[in-house]
Amino acid sequence: MYWYQHIGNLRSYIFSDVLKRVLLYDGFKVNHVMNVTDVGHLTSDADEGEDKLEEAAKKEGKKAKDIANYYLKIFKSDFEKLNILTPNTWCKATEHIKEQIELIKQLEKKGYTYKTADGIYFDSSKFKDYGKLAKLDIEGLQEGKRVCAIGKKNKTDFALWKFSEKKGVRQQEWVLPWGLGFPGWHIECSAMSMKYLGKTIDIHTGGIDHIPVHHTNEIAQSEAATGKKFVNYWMHGEFLTSKGEKISKSKGGLYTIEDLEKKGYDALVYRYLTYSAHYRKQLEFSFEGLDSSKNAYERLKNICGELKDDKKVNNKSLLEFSKCINDDLDMPGAVAVLWGMLRSNSFGKYRTIKEMDKVLGLDLLQKVAAPNSVVVLAEKRLKARKDKDWKKADELRDEIKKKGYVVDDNVSSYSLKRL
Repeated sequence: MYWYQHIGNLRSYIFSDVLKRVLLYDGFKVNHVMNVTDVGHLTSDADEGEDKLEEAAKKEGKKAKDIANYYLKIFKSDFEKLNILTPNTWCKATEHIKEQIELIKQLEKKGYTYKTADGIYFDSSKFKDYGKLAKLDIEGLQEGKRVCAIGKKNKTDFALWKFSEKKGVRQQEWVLPWGLGFPGWHIECSAMSMKYLGKTIDIHTGGIDHIPVHHTNEIAQSEAATGKKFVNYWMHGEFLTSKGEKISKSKGGLYTIEDLEKKGYDALVYRYLTYSAHYRKQLEFSFEGLDSSKNAYERLKNICGELKDDKKVNNKSLLEFSKCINDDLDMPGAVAVLWGMLRSNSFGKYRTIKEMDKVLGLDLLQKVAAPNSVVVLAEKRLKARKDKDWKKADELRDEIKKKGYVVDDNVSSYSLKRL
């Protein structure tokens, strides 16, 4: 946790949140654990380069711990804005060094490790079916393309523990039996998941970019240590793209939720946008697309805001909705079911939407709050009406209408609705 999470990152968390909501909707108990990488994630998957958190700490002139906490706080704020359910457990890598040490010792005892000049490495050649998740062609990997071969026995070996180059240069380092240093990126995930979820995880989510390296290495070190299957079901989300390319630092397009808010987009507009494509398909991001989602979402909110509770449930629509969400999280289909019901003359819309929104997480039945600029005009208009200045009241009504709202008057007050 060394920088802001951009909207590409957050698409993955929305996808895993939908999964969790569907499981809860279906009546399952969910123990959701999320790790926080606050040490050991190097700038290269090849176990080279600088620790990203240490690099950020130097750049900003702050303590590494403070950097991690600062960006974690913003990350949690983004979760709240996007209606992402809070995990049962947040676990930081730096608070689980003991568990990581014990896991490395288990691997060492079973003969899976060896020492180089810069760390303790996992010998991938000793693990049967290494790369099975990614279907890696081990022999075909080019030297230096996936990992640097210097000091390593095999191209696919990875660091469990990295030695500090010089004492005191790093802010975060620990003295271990193998030497002064810090844990590799992969070991934290296995150690913490074992502590909170046991030797086998039911479901592990993540982005598809983690398949060939990070998740492959998690499987190897975990199953080598325990002899048990590490994960029953892997679910990976596709990239958010811009102009056909993955959104990344090198390609640009790293908008944060705050950036979108400054441009006038509610965080839930972005959540709605992510439902326009299946999580296993790439989603093209553009502001034109976001505008379309904004218009559709606001129209949806306005329609839902006008619904009356007839104390009925539309079981037919709910069944169709349930089939979609349980068909590998078909959210485009689920949203289509919602719109289809709203456009029909069916009954039970209010309570049906209330049930659907347990999965959608779009706050569909919350009243739409008018922006402050519109409220100010409405208050001026209320005063003009009380002063019986009907001409001014009509002029203010027209101004409010230009901003996309209509005023409904009552005896002593008013209500605002979007056009």
